[in-house]
Amino acid sequence: MSAGLQAGGLRSYLTWPLLCVLLLGFSSGLPLALTASTLTAWLFESHVDKSAIGLFAAVATPYTLKFLWSPLMDSLPVPLLTGWFGKRRGWILTTQIALIGALLLLAIAQPDINPWATAGVAVLVAFLSASQDIVIDAYRVDILTPQQQGQGAAMAQLGYRLGMIASSAGALHLAGTFGWQGTYVAMSGFMGIGILTTLFAREPYLPQDVPHGKPSFVQWFRESVIAPFADFMRHPSWWMILLFIIIYRLADAFIGGMTNPFLLDLGFKKEQIADIVKIYGTIATLVGTFVGGTLTARLGPLRLMFMAGLLHGVTNLFYVLQAQMGANIMVLALSTMVENFTGGIAAAGFVAYLSNLTNVHYTATQYALLSSLAAFGRTWLSTPAGWVAKQLGWSLFFGFSALLALPGLFLLIVLNKRLVFQNRTA
Repeated sequence: MSAGLQAGGLRSYLTWPLLCVLLLGFSSGLPLALTASTLTAWLFESHVDKSAIGLFAAVATPYTLKFLWSPLMDSLPVPLLTGWFGKRRGWILTTQIALIGALLLLAIAQPDINPWATAGVAVLVAFLSASQDIVIDAYRVDILTPQQQGQGAAMAQLGYRLGMIASSAGALHLAGTFGWQGTYVAMSGFMGIGILTTLFAREPYLPQDVPHGKPSFVQWFRESVIAPFADFMRHPSWWMILLFIIIYRLADAFIGGMTNPFLLDLGFKKEQIADIVKIYGTIATLVGTFVGGTLTARLGPLRLMFMAGLLHGVTNLFYVLQAQMGANIMVLALSTMVENFTGGIAAAGFVAYLSNLTNVHYTATQYALLSSLAAFGRTWLSTPAGWVAKQLGWSLFFGFSALLALPGLFLLIVLNKRLVFQNRTA
């Protein structure tokens, strides 16, 4: 770890806005695994077919479409709550409370009897989670100075990945003792961390909050829906940026929903997987995200993302080794550490990159568009993963998935030559 990070670097993270970003990141990351890897483990143990499990990646569709309703959350207040908490925190609190109710509904689902009803409730959880992400992402960009965006990206990703560890490793551990339904009830209780943070966080100043009279619908639509997208299209090579965002994390996304079924198929117990991810994954995540936040400022997001993206794609090959070695704990520990370390670095650079692309006047809408496209790659381009695994077998499946990192890296090279960062905060 660099000297700068060891000295003043670590202390600079211990400010209340950045700690709020960390805790809200936890709240943001918690629901994702509950509709993805953790849910697929539940489906596998309920004897749902592999191909159908792969199709459950489509449950995350709301993450790919959240830009459609982001203008509403960017411009309209929440009745009653906005007066007390402000626009951003009012929306965050609304989605967090609704998420608790949706997770409790998912807790009583019966995937072995009716997997499609389970999928319907999971889509509701994903919709509310995506809505929470819209406002939390905007809150992070709004509350931090331009100089803090790299640190904010690191803290957001650290919280996000810790939330995912809680709802993946933590959930697998709980499921071994309390069953899946009890586990989902417990996960809904963890949303209380986000609610408490929202209550004590500071509301950012928003330029669009300055009163200009009540606009007509046409004016509102032009200023809140059309203007954010038109503004983004002023970026050089904007279409290439959007394509890059879709495919950058494809190698990681392709295996995301199939990793737990793979490990369970090898003979690992849920508790074993949970312990490895909880111990080694947490350590690697902590180191990776802070290293990523520090290197983002030194190398710039594009160069950092190329280095981390290449390394992270290679980590898929560790699962090829795992398939050959069987239920070997040491191999799983090694692959978990490498995956979480490189993933933390790549994610920190990616979030900082997206944050720098947004205009402070349209933060929620523009960031929702960019993160929706990232989710599109994670969701729809990965839906054939179960079918591919069934046809190729586990070893060839993970070998093929590693190659999916190459298109994004090639596009990143092209962008690095063409794109000059512009200050979008004016």
